[in-house]
Amino acid sequence: MSSSAPAKVPAPEQPGAGPTYGALDRFFRISERGSTLSREVRGGLATFFAMAYIIVLNPIILGSAKDMYGHQLDNGQLVTATALTAALTTLLMGVIGNVPIALAAGLGVNSVVALQLAPRMSWPDAMGMVVLAGFVVMLLVATGLRERVMNAVPYGLRKAISIGIGLFIMLIGLVDAGFVSRIPDAAHTTVPLQLGGDGHLDGWPVLVFVLGVLLTLALIVRKVSGAILISIVAMTVVAVVIEAVAKVPSWGLTTPKWPGNPFASPDFGLVGQVSLFGGFGKVGVLTGVLFVFTVLLSCFFDAMGTIMGVSDEAKLTDAQGQMPGINKVLFVDGLAVAAGGASSSSATTAFVESTAGVGEGARTGLANVVTGGLFAVALFLTPVATMVPSQAATPALLAVGFLILAGSVREIDWADHTIAIPAFVTMVMMPFTYSITNGIGMGFVTFVVLRLAAGRGREVPTAMYAVAAVFAFYYLMPALGLT
Repeated sequence: MSSSAPAKVPAPEQPGAGPTYGALDRFFRISERGSTLSREVRGGLATFFAMAYIIVLNPIILGSAKDMYGHQLDNGQLVTATALTAALTTLLMGVIGNVPIALAAGLGVNSVVALQLAPRMSWPDAMGMVVLAGFVVMLLVATGLRERVMNAVPYGLRKAISIGIGLFIMLIGLVDAGFVSRIPDAAHTTVPLQLGGDGHLDGWPVLVFVLGVLLTLALIVRKVSGAILISIVAMTVVAVVIEAVAKVPSWGLTTPKWPGNPFASPDFGLVGQVSLFGGFGKVGVLTGVLFVFTVLLSCFFDAMGTIMGVSDEAKLTDAQGQMPGINKVLFVDGLAVAAGGASSSSATTAFVESTAGVGEGARTGLANVVTGGLFAVALFLTPVATMVPSQAATPALLAVGFLILAGSVREIDWADHTIAIPAFVTMVMMPFTYSITNGIGMGFVTFVVLRLAAGRGREVPTAMYAVAAVFAFYYLMPALGLT
């Protein structure tokens, strides 16, 4: 976020300002990064509430699919696996990477696992391919290739990735809250989205969302510390009261109702149910490799975009837009992919909702310790952790999306069309295709083509040529009959 943005949360103190916290401060470098203990705690809370929906949503996506034998994964076991993996990997990212980037089951990847892999093999086979993709990611980190790819991205495209993520999370917030919805194919219209559920705003849940957005933005304008978290808690209370009085027919995934029994016993039955190479025997070596490649591509670039965007917003990058110690972050991310497969919760990756915590002032891995700790508590208090409705949490995504745009859009060189056009493609394709990976891929390919067309091919790093070629092949795979 640029210091000249018109509206933002209070600027962090200068390094060394404010109170210190002894060993905790030194380990996480809280004062050095201009943060405070309270901001890190608030940031961790905000991130957890912004992404707690994954505890409910991931089991729904994976649990609704069947493998080639007709087997379905148990919902209770999926809840445990999802919360457990999110807790462990988020804690690892905080302690090893020291960045406020939380991790959980990736929504794009779990759909690939549920709809493409599982129907053609067993669930352990499908999760084994996810583990293999994680191993490949870690190998790429160990060889330095992943860092070279990230460092080869031009500054303007880095900013475009941040902006695209801002637009993307704004759309996620609008959709999850029910403020906009998909028009069903039966309507025979080329318009894909509509206001509300039937063309206009209606119902208590949407009102909670609208009030949450207005409250969040008003608190930000007033420069109130904890604006995002205050809004989430306040609107959750409002939603609980509304549900108790009006008995709303549907809030979506989460009903804001205090559970009769707030405790739940975790079921670890899915952990370790993995067959590393069994899937190759079901679909053949070539198809199996392509399946691993598909998972790898989504994990690699979804995480890359999120890590770049969040670290940039948290001011963890240097003058060249590179983050010191990035290899630790990338290694933990690769480990998280493998851990997600090993727990049968699908690939775990960096979550763009981490921007909610950054918006609260989080700058270190201590925020991740808070978020990861809450996921660990959710193992036993899942009914409580999942009572925050999306309508109360998603206003944070709109507010953070605005702050990202306000701080990044002016830093792109719009006069250089070989950067401006790829940047434009990157930022609009993320929300329009509902995929960070697609936005990055199309932006990279456009950048290489335009630089070549302008006779500036020598200015393109070799890694960018390689990545653009990989994306081009990926997009041509259906036409080549390789999917």
